[in-house]
Formats: sequence, C-alpha cells, structure tokens
Amino acid sequence: MKVAIVGAGKLGTKVATTLLDGNHAVTLIDTNAEVLQKVGSHVDVMTVNANAKETKVLKNIGISNFDFLITTTGNDETNIVIAAFAKKLGCERVLARVTDPEHMQQLQFIKDLMSIDYIVNPDLGITVEIYKYLAEKYTLSNGIFSSGKISLLEFQVDKYKQLIDLPIHRFSEVLPHMLVVGISRNGKVIIPHGDDVIKANDFLYVVGEKEPIQELNKKVHVRGKYTDLQKVMIMGGGKTGFYLAQMLSEFGAAVKIIEKKRERCYYLSTHLNDVMVLHGDATDLNLLEEENMDGMDAVVTTTGFDEDNLLLALTAKMHGVEDVIAKVSRTSYAEIISRMGIDMALNPQDITTSTILRLVQGKKKVLSSQLIQGQAEIMEIIATPTMKFLDIPLKNLNLPRGLIIAAIHRGHEVIIPNGDTAIKTDDRVMILSLLSDISNTEKFLNDSGKLGFFR
Repeated sequence: MKVAIVGAGKLGTKVATTLLDGNHAVTLIDTNAEVLQKVGSHVDVMTVNANAKETKVLKNIGISNFDFLITTTGNDETNIVIAAFAKKLGCERVLARVTDPEHMQQLQFIKDLMSIDYIVNPDLGITVEIYKYLAEKYTLSNGIFSSGKISLLEFQVDKYKQLIDLPIHRFSEVLPHMLVVGISRNGKVIIPHGDDVIKANDFLYVVGEKEPIQELNKKVHVRGKYTDLQKVMIMGGGKTGFYLAQMLSEFGAAVKIIEKKRERCYYLSTHLNDVMVLHGDATDLNLLEEENMDGMDAVVTTTGFDEDNLLLALTAKMHGVEDVIAKVSRTSYAEIISRMGIDMALNPQDITTSTILRLVQGKKKVLSSQLIQGQAEIMEIIATPTMKFLDIPLKNLNLPRGLIIAAIHRGHEVIIPNGDTAIKTDDRVMILSLLSDISNTEKFLNDSGKLGFFR
C-alpha cells in the first residue's frame, strides 16, 4: 500500500516507522529539511522537502496513485486543507489530525464538506481511555471482550485469591482451559511469560471459551466500584485537560483544573460548565494542599511536560490519592513509571498510531480491535496463506515480547494455545499486543505474499 504522511513530527514519524514495518511504501512530506534528513537517516522512507498545501507538490508525488494520505502537522487547518486537496486530486482515502474543540463540535460537517474520510484526535483519544478508567474500573464492557466463542475477562486477582503468588505456567492448574494474556501491574500492562508470578493487586486479562469465562466473571467482577467517583483534580488545562473535565463534569464529578497560563484559564472558565478553574502552578505544594489534593478520589496530570506530569503524579500518590493517572509521551520513561506506583500512564502517540493503523488497514484482515487500558490492544485477524508463521509451533516462533497469541477460532473449534499449537490458514487469531511495541507487532504480522498482509 502506498501511504503519504504530511508532518515529520513525533506522531508522523512513529506512524511512518510502524507502517514500514508492515511493508507499506511510505512517503514523508515536511517543510523542515533538517527534520527530514534526521528521519531519513534512521528509517527507509522516501522524504519530500516541500509544502504539501501546494497542489503541485501533491501532483508531483503522484497523489492520485496513493492509497492513503495522513496529515499530522500541528495545525488543524493545514491538516484539513491538505487532506481535502489530496482527496480532490484522486487519493483513495485521506485522514486528518484535528484537535481543537471548536472543530470537534462540527466534525461531521467538516468531513462532509471537505470530503475527508477519517479524523483522529490524539487528545480526545487519550481522554476517552482516562474517562473509561475513572468512570468504570473495568476498561472492557462489563469486564468482558467477546468474539465468537472466545471471551477475554479483566479482573483484580484479589477477587480470586488462589491465583496470588502463582507462577504463570501453573495457572491452568487453578483455572483449566484458560490463559493469562496480560497483567496490569503498578499502572503498566505487561505480557506475561511462563516464569512470571502473579502478585497481589494485579489486574489479570484471561482468555477462554465464552461460557466458562462468564461463570468466572460472576465470581470476580464487582460492578460499579467507581460510580461513586466524586472529586477529581486535573493538573494542566490543555486540550486533554479540557476534554476530560468536560466528560467528568457531565458524568457528575466535581472537577478542579489547575492551569498556569492566565489566558488559558479564561478560555476554560468560559467554555466549561460546573468546573472549577484555578490559575496557579501545579508544582506548588502549598497550592495543592490548600486545594485539598489529599481529599481527591483521582488526580490526572496532563501538562505539556512529561517530567512535570510524573513528578505531580508521584506527589499525588504520596498524598494517598487512590487513582493517579499521568499523560506521558516518552517511551523511554516506561520502566520508571512501572516503579512509581502510578495507577496508569498513557502515551497519546501510541494510542493514535494504533488508531491510524487500523484505519489504514481496514477490516479485510483485522476483524476487530479494542484498546486495553490505553496501553495494549486486543485484536482478531485472519491467517492468510502467505503469512510467514503458519504451521510452526508457537514455541518455535520468535514472538516479540510485547505480543501473545491469545486464542484461535478454527472452524467451529476454539483453541486456547500452548507452545505446541500452530496457526493454520484461515484461522481467526486473537492477539494481545502492547502499543509500545507496535512496530514489532506489525513486523511479525507482515505477510510474505506478493500482495502483503494489509493490502
């Protein structure tokens, strides 16, 4: 598939790199020659130093022969215009990154008027994941994700104490014909391996046939744990803070936003109903004590700086706040986060990249997908005849550490896999993969056939 990406920032570069791992032909367009040179020295992507708002640039690269164009610059209007130009010039499908709340209020009108196929909003994407976590502890619908005869259940291990301190390779002794495919521990989702040990307070993601999973769900799923969410403090009044305050206020929570910029405070106070907006520095401990941070049910840090978000999240956790969530864009901080005791840390780039990939791929091979705590993705694919991992026992595959084969539909048969299981042509395969390792996942799923896996 031929894909053009406009904007060589963090998101554009991540999307380009991941698509290359999926064996797509990618052209990256940006006005900054230095940035393009840096990207081009690390990844095998065609770069074009030009302004894509000029239709001659789009014509010169042959945009009418492209399957997809994605605009990821930092300017909404630029993204919308370029996507509309590309569509008019014959590009099959176009996607624009749009973040401003004013645009989101008239999204369908913009799409219809400008003939844009898809619009993604990184700030809204991460907000939805935070909201799901706070408003309902279970990030899946009623704790269960189902596809055909297979279901995936999320629950806290404390609800099934026989599993505490149990090595993963002995899990089936307690719950036969089921498989642990993910563990959420200290705010981080991990893919478990045989020698890993289940710990108290872990959240488990368990796969099995639908009926046994539903029976287990009756024993472990406590409904409405978070329906009494009352007080939330948001540190940072940017777009993510805005969207989250709006959602939580409508949910019925009392929300406080602390924002450093006076003009932004004015915008927030005039555009949000029933939300307290405070002008101040969230790193000021005296201010946090005055505003009763200790009495909050949840604290969410959404400033524009990862370091501030982590420091503020750690401060909130040390003050005994039950749920603390941080917005963190740097993947290099992943290991630090897992040791800090933060309940959840989300990367908007990972979430948005996953969303864009699924839109690019369509549903011809990826039948369904759903995010898990904003850090992992459960998806179901069809095994095509030219996949490189067919008919090989899973124990002999060099699976990425961020990926696990969760279950297989083979005709009317349901298979909970072990090391001797091999995937066969036309199997419907359920996979759980970490968003932070999405490039390796795409590389693993790459089809060796002439048409390519996602073409």
